[in-house]
Amino acid sequence: MFKEIKYLFFVIVIFFFIFFTVRFYFSDENLKKSYRSISQLDEKIKESEKHLIMLNNNTDNIIEFVEYKNDKKIKKFSFWELIYNDE
Repeated sequence: MFKEIKYLFFVIVIFFFIFFTVRFYFSDENLKKSYRSISQLDEKIKESEKHLIMLNNNTDNIIEFVEYKNDKKIKKFSFWELIYNDE
């Protein structure tokens, strides 16, 4: 009997927790606060963008493309081949 009452109590507590959490989450007050915080964040981002310094790009023609197909010296390894060959 005590076990059933204990389980009933747990279920009721869980139900009320979920109910009040969902109720608060979807309340008008919470939605207004979240919208206001998002709009304030957008304003802060726009304000901080004005103070950013633009840097010049100095990375032109630095990286050279290497084709692995043309280079016959490079041996392609597979993970499983490495395990099985014990190299």
